[in-house]
Amino acid sequence: MVRQSRVGVTLAVATVFVALAGCESGAEESSADVAVVQAKPLSATELEQSVVTTADLGGYEINKVVTATEASRRTADPAECDPVARALGGSSGFEAVARVGRMVVSKEDSASGATVILSSHRGQDAAKVIAELRGAVEECESFDDVMAGFPYEDVELRDDPGYGDESVSLRLTQVVADAGDEIRVPFAVVAVRQGATVATFYEFNRPGPDGDSTPAVVPEEIVEAQLEKLG
Repeated sequence: MVRQSRVGVTLAVATVFVALAGCESGAEESSADVAVVQAKPLSATELEQSVVTTADLGGYEINKVVTATEASRRTADPAECDPVARALGGSSGFEAVARVGRMVVSKEDSASGATVILSSHRGQDAAKVIAELRGAVEECESFDDVMAGFPYEDVELRDDPGYGDESVSLRLTQVVADAGDEIRVPFAVVAVRQGATVATFYEFNRPGPDGDSTPAVVPEEIVEAQLEKLG
């Protein structure tokens, strides 16, 4: 049985995130309704000033996560699940003006926390990120992460949490093979658009000794603190 540590899994996701960045801005146009964005994108300095710190979340340890501004090249099979796979790394098929990331972990319970990625976008791209993700979750039931090699199942669109200007919440399960055993790792993703910035929060729930695990949850406290900091 393989135990997955929070730091180990998060670093693995971050590594894939950076490795898969680098394609041109402008993912395929989504057929879903796209909201109108009038806000200007935040600069790298402004975004850095807008990400949560321990002053905003006193009960948590917060560390930087490596990010890149390029559009993600992370792909899924089938391709309609691409936006879901990319959201697991806090990215999308659209180039960002600036992007910052933090790993937020509870001081009392190391199994509670989330990875937070803020991405500022030009024009209508922030709204397109949300529209494409929502549309993909509605169509996608399961997929293979082509580069990482992990299959994901049980992709589920959750009720809209009503954060920011618009938001999407989903759950899915990563399936890991270990010496003939199947380990199921629940993930949760919440993506929120606030102006021209997309805040993506993702979390996983480590299986217990018997291989069972409860659904992953992104703590509301982290989401609300980050959105308040964004203003």
